[in-house]
Amino acid sequence: MIELLQYEFMRNALIAGVLASIATGIIGTYVIVKRIVFISGGISHASFGGIGLGYFAGINPILGALVFTIASALGIGLVSRRTRQREDTSIGMFWVVGMAIGIIFIGLTPGYAPDLFSYLFGNILAIPRSDIFLMVALDGIILTTVFLLYKEFLALSFDEEFTNLRGVDVEKLYLVLLTMVALTVVVLIRIVGVILVIALLTVPAAIAVQHLKNIGKIMVLSAILGAVFTTSGLWISYLLDLASGATIILVSVVGFLVSSLYRGLRHRVKYDIKQEKMIN
Repeated sequence: MIELLQYEFMRNALIAGVLASIATGIIGTYVIVKRIVFISGGISHASFGGIGLGYFAGINPILGALVFTIASALGIGLVSRRTRQREDTSIGMFWVVGMAIGIIFIGLTPGYAPDLFSYLFGNILAIPRSDIFLMVALDGIILTTVFLLYKEFLALSFDEEFTNLRGVDVEKLYLVLLTMVALTVVVLIRIVGVILVIALLTVPAAIAVQHLKNIGKIMVLSAILGAVFTTSGLWISYLLDLASGATIILVSVVGFLVSSLYRGLRHRVKYDIKQEKMIN
């Protein structure tokens, strides 16, 4: 692995993996605890509309995705809060509309859309330095926001009604949280692509939740796991000439299965010990 660092594209990939892990460790924890995984999927797929807009307008598709993810996050939040429309219905609508808009814009763009496959399924090895700078900025916004609103987000995740009774504007706080989810999606798009974002956003946090209760510790462990999964998946994909985004996801899912098996065995051992003590 060390010898691979002589290549700039590999150094960029490793830096991008760490930056993505920071975002997923923090926001993925809220996604799991708040149980808004489906909303995150809707936001990530709606971002494809921005990617198509970027190709059509001749700008960086990631910037277009940034606009669309934030707009879709706010739209999903407002529709689910202020209308009688079922939340899953509104999420599905934003999901398919974003994808449809992206397809139309790409179809209207003259010539061939370069790197489109990498935006759909990720290509961490092709991340330019400009996207890394953008990821640093987005991570900074996420870290600052969570630092300032840590207690409020914590209360919102576990007891929204109590948070509202304490005088906190729950709707605005919820929209801010969804905006942070949108920024995290943008960070992840070049790593694993629009289609697979939801997996890397949730799997590390889901593993951490299996073993820890403290939110802060869950965030730290989730970030570490994300870094391990992206680094090992990157290395495996390079050695075997596989798609990097898909390999990273498969490595993370294997990690989740191993964690779940370990947790089940641990509970079984504890149960057997308890039963044995009761018998004796």
